[in-house]
Amino acid sequence: MGRDNQTGVTGFLLLGLSGQSEQEELLLGLFLWMYLVTIMGNFLIILAISCDSHLHTPMYFFLANLSCVDICFSSVTIPKMLVNHISGSKSISYVECMTQIYFFITFINMDGFLLSVMAYDRYTAICRPLHYTVIMRPKLCVLLVAASWVITNLHALLHTLLMVRLTFCSHNAVHHFFCDPYPILKLSCSDTFINDLMVFTVGGLMFLTPFTCIIVSYAYIFSNVLKLPSARGIRKALSTCGSHLTVVSLFYGAILGVYMRPSSSYSVQDTVATVIFTVVTPLVNPFIYSLRNRDMKGALRKLTVRFQN
Repeated sequence: MGRDNQTGVTGFLLLGLSGQSEQEELLLGLFLWMYLVTIMGNFLIILAISCDSHLHTPMYFFLANLSCVDICFSSVTIPKMLVNHISGSKSISYVECMTQIYFFITFINMDGFLLSVMAYDRYTAICRPLHYTVIMRPKLCVLLVAASWVITNLHALLHTLLMVRLTFCSHNAVHHFFCDPYPILKLSCSDTFINDLMVFTVGGLMFLTPFTCIIVSYAYIFSNVLKLPSARGIRKALSTCGSHLTVVSLFYGAILGVYMRPSSSYSVQDTVATVIFTVVTPLVNPFIYSLRNRDMKGALRKLTVRFQN
């Protein structure tokens, strides 16, 4: 790649997930299939919620926003990888890489914030059912989502600007399929102390705040559910949380082991965990929420009938 006075390189080489061409072909075919299913599944969730007036509630409003974010999250990384494969190139320009980092940080944090808002919604519905409609009024729901967008974009802007100030020298090969901030930091020949400090302070706060909200919400939920007199009531209450808990476990389980460590300790093996929350989680979210939700299944059936007619 060419040299530049400010960055030292004009772009990076994305080496992908595997060094063997046969495996790359298989993985890229798999990723294309997963991406198409992700787009279709999440789009159907959004369409079903929009078309069914019975689903115009806070829980489904947040779910529609989560599906929208999942579509964007997958679109940040996979299309560029597929385009590079078709064109026979592994390169990504410096500007494209920084843009990818910005949106990657935005959408990964937006996923976490929406999951925490959904946990608060479940807490209100189970622990304060008589006040649910008063607390979770439409204005508050819109405000929670809007505030999440503002905070996550500011956070992404901070880390992207700190990344732009770094100098990148001749070594520009990234052992990844997209511009993940940690592997990019390892390529810098500048001092990354400020970047690492911001990751552990601001980044840690962005991670811990929604995660703590989820833990506290479910602590209250479980403590209230255990007080219910019948086993049927307990099962009914927990069934409304099962899908959300599954998604939270999958999403945060993968993130926890990858990003809550110094960038210097990032290894190629962590790519597997990265694939889980960047590709697998957006893929399975529609299935988790639709297959275990009677209202969603009904809305999807109505949508199918409408398309057939």
